[in-house]
Amino acid sequence: MKPIWIVDDDASIRWVLEKALARENLATKSFSNARDAMAALEFDTPQVLVSDIRMPGESGLDLLQTVKASYPGLPVIIITAFSDLDSAVAAFQGGAFEYLAKPFDIDKAVELIRRALEESLRETSVESGPTDTPEILGQAPAMQEVFRAIGRLSQSNVTVLITGESGTGKELVARALHKHSPRAQQPFIALNTAAIPKDLLESELFGHERGAFTGAQTTRRGRFEQAENGTLFLDEIGDMPFDLQTRLLRVLSDGHFYRVGGHQPMKANVRVITATHQNLEQRVRDGLFREDLYHRLNVIRLRLPSLRERREDIPLLVRHFLVQSARQLGVEAKRMSDPALHFLTGLDLPGNVRQLENLCNWITVMAPGQTVEVKDMPLELTQEGAADTALAPAMGESAATQANGQAGTAGAGMAALGAAGGWIGLLELQAASMLAAGQSEVMDVLGRQFESALIKTALKHTHGRKNDAAVRLGIGRNTITRKIAELGIDGAKDE
Repeated sequence: MKPIWIVDDDASIRWVLEKALARENLATKSFSNARDAMAALEFDTPQVLVSDIRMPGESGLDLLQTVKASYPGLPVIIITAFSDLDSAVAAFQGGAFEYLAKPFDIDKAVELIRRALEESLRETSVESGPTDTPEILGQAPAMQEVFRAIGRLSQSNVTVLITGESGTGKELVARALHKHSPRAQQPFIALNTAAIPKDLLESELFGHERGAFTGAQTTRRGRFEQAENGTLFLDEIGDMPFDLQTRLLRVLSDGHFYRVGGHQPMKANVRVITATHQNLEQRVRDGLFREDLYHRLNVIRLRLPSLRERREDIPLLVRHFLVQSARQLGVEAKRMSDPALHFLTGLDLPGNVRQLENLCNWITVMAPGQTVEVKDMPLELTQEGAADTALAPAMGESAATQANGQAGTAGAGMAALGAAGGWIGLLELQAASMLAAGQSEVMDVLGRQFESALIKTALKHTHGRKNDAAVRLGIGRNTITRKIAELGIDGAKDE
């Protein structure tokens, strides 16, 4: 492992950091100015660089800029006695790993350097790995099925219907089907039929002749013509107006269409791929979607799993989106701590992959530091976690008092639990929150709350008769008596 470089014009700061890091068995190399450090960078690099921001000659920000230009993955910690907003913003905009204001606690400084060291070592291992990013990410079995289907369809021009919840990546799959098809060198044209007003959708699809309607001052090619010899992807096909469904069916049937206001039939050599988040079978039954068009589109169906069905892919996706977001903004990619990743993995994100990508963009811009913790997440997510955490008491006192035989309240509570992924998911979130906060004896604490909730609820149902409660719970009389005493539960009585 390479040494940690310390750049500071204050000899006492260099000495204190050298001694503290030596106690941690970490090698150091010190410089009294940024110019010497820049010169040394031409021949060697550190594992982590710690630099004062204001020094005679070149500043720490100048050094930071030089480092990031040549070694973007090298963590740089900026130290300054001038803890003002401008310096902090400049440091982070320049890609600093973290910002440390003087006077600082030496133990916290060493802890910060150790975190930067871990980042640097991880960055090294990532850089040495494969650099090609696949077009669609996923290791979960459900995604592997999708990949296999794309492979089987690679030499086919067959019509495909992609189904799945909003945000699952249906357009990505459509693009992959096009890319690996015989039409790959031809156009891929995408149109969201739900995003175009009904009056304009026909013109968007089939084009129009000059003078076909008010404002049609020139002839316009529609999406079918633009996609000639290639692929036309129609997203949210379930929202297509009924009368337009008839025109689409005619194109799929005989390969001909007319521009709006036109009299000359146009030939369409286009592969059509459609997608929807709706239940097309139900829309057919409701008379909102043509059954004959449904059968034309539903030749091969690919169902994309929701993020809830592929939670094991969330860490992979998060890392990808954080790198992608950082590249777009020209900053260093942030990393998630293990508790933060666990927290994200336990969330139910109704927006699926799209919502996760937006969250990673937020983290890149708003989260402090380079390593993101649970507390750095958006407030609405952590409040949701806190609300779920309230179910730890809710698994104890609150659940018992609310399970009062009021069917409406109980039903609403169960519906809320179901929407949140069930009590097991809530328990996982509570455990993740406690572990992230550094709380000890988590299993004992949660175990006692779990037992207390069960016994209190059973006692409520048996009107305090502990023998009946023991029978209902499937435990012995002596066991429930001992547990009531250990957990300090009131309201129990002997029959």
